Formats: sequence, C-alpha cells, structure tokens
Amino acid sequence: MTKTFPITGMHCASCAVNIQRVLKKMPGVTAATVNFATEKAQVEYDPEQVDGGKMNEAIKPLGYEIASEKKVDEVAKWKWKFIIAGIISTVSIWGSFTGMSWILLLVLATIVQFGVGWDFYKTTWASLKNRMANMDTLIAIGTSVAYGYSAAVTLFGVKGEPYFDTSVTIIALIVLGKWLEARARGKTSEAIKKLMGLQPKTAKVIRDGKEVEIEIEKIIVGDKIRVRPGEKVPVDGVVESGETSIDESMVTGESIPVYKHEGDTVIGGTLNTTGTIIFTAKKVGSETMLAQIIKLVEEAQASRAPIQKLVDVISGYFVPVVLMLTVATFAGWYIFGSVIGGMLAAIAVLIIACPCALGLATPTALVVGTGLAAQHGILVKDAQALEIAHKINHVVFDKTGTLTEGKPVVTDIKGGDEVLKLAASLEAGSEHPLAKAILEAAEKAALQLARVEKFEGLAGKGVKGIIGGKGYTLGKPITETEEIKKLESEGKTVVVLSQVSGSRFQVLGVVAIADTIRETAKEAVAQLQKQKIEVSLITGDNPRTAAAIAGQLGIKRYFAQVLPADKEKAVRQLQDEGETVAMVGDGVNDAPALSAANVGIAMATGTDVAMEAAGITLVNKDLRSIPLALKLSRATLWKIKTNLFWAFAYNVVLIPVAALGLLSPILASVAMATSSLSVVTNSLLLKRIKLS
Repeated sequence: MTKTFPITGMHCASCAVNIQRVLKKMPGVTAATVNFATEKAQVEYDPEQVDGGKMNEAIKPLGYEIASEKKVDEVAKWKWKFIIAGIISTVSIWGSFTGMSWILLLVLATIVQFGVGWDFYKTTWASLKNRMANMDTLIAIGTSVAYGYSAAVTLFGVKGEPYFDTSVTIIALIVLGKWLEARARGKTSEAIKKLMGLQPKTAKVIRDGKEVEIEIEKIIVGDKIRVRPGEKVPVDGVVESGETSIDESMVTGESIPVYKHEGDTVIGGTLNTTGTIIFTAKKVGSETMLAQIIKLVEEAQASRAPIQKLVDVISGYFVPVVLMLTVATFAGWYIFGSVIGGMLAAIAVLIIACPCALGLATPTALVVGTGLAAQHGILVKDAQALEIAHKINHVVFDKTGTLTEGKPVVTDIKGGDEVLKLAASLEAGSEHPLAKAILEAAEKAALQLARVEKFEGLAGKGVKGIIGGKGYTLGKPITETEEIKKLESEGKTVVVLSQVSGSRFQVLGVVAIADTIRETAKEAVAQLQKQKIEVSLITGDNPRTAAAIAGQLGIKRYFAQVLPADKEKAVRQLQDEGETVAMVGDGVNDAPALSAANVGIAMATGTDVAMEAAGITLVNKDLRSIPLALKLSRATLWKIKTNLFWAFAYNVVLIPVAALGLLSPILASVAMATSSLSVVTNSLLLKRIKLS
C-alpha cells in the first residue's frame, strides 16, 4: 500500500534526503519519497512487515518525527527567532565597536547560541550519531568555535579578541533564511482543506418513505437523496426524478451549468442551481470523484520535486571537507608551530568557511525575484516554483476560465435585433444557464422585452411561449444547416428561434453563445513560442471545440474530452516524454494537474483551491505574465548560481590563506561579511532586469 505521512523537524533539503535514505533501507518498504517543500513522505510498503510506528522509530534518531499532533507554526517560530537574534546581533556589533562589557556580550551571545540556535545543535547531534552531515552541522560547529573561543577569551583570559558579534550575526542571518523559506512553504497543505470544504456535512436521504437528514459519512450506496436549489450534491449518483441545472465548475472547470434529468449522473461537491432532484447514491466515501481529486492532490504534493537545491548538493561535500581542513590546520600548526597559532588558524578557517553568504545566496535572490514578480502582478507562493520554472519547455493551458473568460456570452446573432429581442423575451422566464448570456446581450443592446404568455420550459430542448398572439420556440437545432455547422465548428453553442404555427416551424434566426477567448491569450502563446516553449491545450470539451480554440490561438497540440483525473495524467504523459511542464489552470479539477506539473500556474479569477495547489498565481489576469514569469525565473536562478559562485570563491581562495595563518579571525570575519555583502548586492541587481 501507499500512504503519505507528515514529517516534522526538517530544516533543509538534505534532511529530506537523509530521511528518504533511511526509509528505503527498511524491510517491507519498496519505495519512499520525501518532499521538503510539503514536509511529507510518500511511502509504498507492505503493512504486514512495517507500519507508521516503525517508520517513526527509524527516523527519530535523526532528529525527525512522523507528526501525530498539531505542527508548530514554523513561520511564527523562525520569525521570532530572527527578531531576537537580529536585535542581539545589532547590539553586539555596536557593542564591539563601542567597548561594551565582554561579559554582557557573552550573555547576549549565549542567548542566541543556545536559545535561538538550539535547533541546529539538536539536528547536528542526531546527524553525527548516524554518521551524516548537513548544513546545520557546519552552522553549529562554526558558530560554536567562534562562540567558544570568545567565551574562553572573556572568562579565562585566553589571549585574543572575542568574536561574539560574528557567531550571533551568522545565526541571525541563517534564521532569516529559514523564516523566508517557511513563509514560502506555509500554505501548501491548505489546498486539501479547500477541497474537503466542497463537500457538505449532511444530506437529506429518503428512507422508509420519509426524508431524514443524516451525516454524509452515513450515506450508503443505493440511498435516495433529495437535493433542492442552492444545495450541494453530497455524493456521486444517478438522477432518479426531477430536472435541474448543476454548476459543476468547482469539479469539472466548465463554466456553463449542466442540465440534468432522469438517468444523468451527478457529482458530489457540485452545486444545484435551479430545480429539485432525487438521485440514487452510486459512489460514497473515498470512491467519489471529489475524494479521488483530493487523493490525487495529496499524492502530487507528496511527490519529490525534480530539482534539488544546489546549496545542499554542494554542502554534502563541503561540510566534511571543511571539517577535515580545520583538523588538518590545527594539527599542522601543533606539529610545526604553536598551539595558540593552530587554534587561531583553525578558528579563522571555520569563520571564513561559515555558511553566512551560502545561507544568503538563495533567499536574497528569491526575495528580490518574488518582489519583482509581485510588482508585475505575479505571486510566487514558494521558492521551489521559481527555481524550477527556468527549466520549463512546455506550457499546458486549461481552456475554460484560463484561455477563455469563464462565462458564456452571445457571439453571433443571425436575424438582427428582432431575433435577440424575441429570444431574450422568452428566456426572461427561463432558468436555463444560457439565458443569462442572452439577457445580458439584450440589455447591452437596450432592447425592450416583450410580454410572454403561456411560457413553458421544454426539458432539455429549450423554451416556448406566445408573444403578440404568435407562438415561438427557442432551443436546440432540429436540423443542421451549413451555417449552424460552421458556428458549432467554432466551438459555439447554437440555439434557434422559430415561429410555430400548428405543426409548422419557421426559422427566424440563430443565436450562438460561447465562452470568449481572453484578450491576452494569443499574444501570450506567441511569446511562449518565441521563447521556444511548446504550448498545449487541455479541456473537457469535444475535439471539434478544442481544435477550433487551439487553431485560433496557434496551438498545435491539444487534449480533448479530458476528465479531472486525466488532466493530471496528461501532465504526467508529457513529463514521461521528457518535457518540463508548467500547467496553467483555474478550477478545482485543475488542482491535481497543477500539483503534478513541475510548476503550477493559477489564475486569480479561479478557485482558491487551484491557487493553493499552484506555485504561481496571476493576480493581474494577464496571460502575458506567464512568459514574463518564466523569464524572471531564469534571471533569478542565474543570480542564485552567481551568488553561490562568489560565496564559494571566498572560501576556496581564503581557506588556504587562513590555514597558513595569514588571515586572522578578525580579518576572516571581515571577509565573511564582504562575501555576504557581495551576495546581497548581486541579488539587488536583479531589479534592473528588463522584463518587458
């Protein structure tokens, strides 16, 4: 079986790698994927050999746990740690230049070292016991040496100057990075809560001839359920009696409510808009479409991202190498020089090698990049999305509500204002979902509606009534003319206005209704193709409509008649073909695909669930922001890489200098500060990039 477990205690991507390595070695575990961004582990295992309890016991020695209680608010935790460390760091730096009491500086540094920095010690100790290392190891050891040496100078009169400001500042800056990272990851799990919120708590079930309200969990297959206008459909089923229009947009993504009558299927979580129906429950609990969508989102979110953080990959080698160099430095000085000289040289090596610039390299570039994106109406929810987006070579667009406006409008009228006036007059008494589009068109044309007598709705066919003593019908075409075929080939819904005289029908005109393409869609597609990025269309519509929309936009590849689960499969298919995929959508049905994609991009006009599942949200509703976002991602990643280069360049050049005793701990701390300044300055230069 496959199950997802929430994990607590992870501080970096290498933590996820360590947990994954341990889980994979367990008997009975066939596969394990740990995602640092979602703080979840997806494990495929044999429940007869291993369970969650045994997995928890396996990862506990590393300093991590499978969460069983409410998680600590990571954002608030790191925020307060940074506030405390930041204030003390400022005081310590000021105190170092103004001659503040060393004892007072020791007290302040102790608060940061063993209070704010306790998490680093805890993880380091657990890692060392298991012969592993991560960024926390270098942070803990580096700051401890600087703090320990300074404490020895202060308390025991060891010759030298204290470096409390160095140890405190390092921790403050690292904690800042943790806070920024926690903020980016904070809302990931809320997508599941939004999905679950679609399902009503109770349902009205007919049992023994009486209507009773029961909890949704107590519904069984075969129950007869009544749903009135304004109520949500509780589970999946088939209509037994009654007729209505159901808004399925929250599940299917299509904006036009769907007419339902006897024999039609209904989906749990959708909204009944007009009539009252009684349906038979066919799928309940985990078998409903909504439950399956929730499961797909959970699995997609728990899966491992295709990119690993460059810092953690390099640090896997950097940490042990620096530690060995430190020991070698002290040993060399002990043999050929002096103990004091060796200790000072070793401290200099650790200070110059402390990951201050390394810790700032990624978050500073991401802060500037995401801030610049926000100025252009692009909200980046997590750093991971911005990092991965530079590799995107294929963008998949959902049609309804993404490439289109998401609401039906009248696009063609054959027969002039008189046809529109009569059609609107008939629809004024109708609850049909297309009626609103026709009425809005008549209102826009300032037409005076006529009085309708003997109005009647024709189930699934249209409406009829008498106007000025003459009978009229408005509904689906009885026969298809070339003109109607042409309109339908453009993906439009066609209704025909006819005058009725006995059994004779005289066609007076045609009204075509469609969901219009967004104004910026064609240009956005062209810009993406100019960047040599492939573009595809995915929709639940029929192939004729899909082909028509794709043709209008210059899109060569499309996926038609795609169900919610299949949208996610379509993304996986492209990934299997070697593509790095960005999915652009707006509905709940897009959520699994948004999560499965390398980067999910949601429209702010869409559902909250889609935006929670996506890594990027377009607040400005401008599709041209997508190629802009990808360009910004490439620029940000370049800044991250150059930041890392300079951060390591200082280490590579100055570690040997420090080891030879040519760089005092004071100069080492200045060099470290300089490297940090260069990283921040380089990140700020990102603001000068031309995005238009």
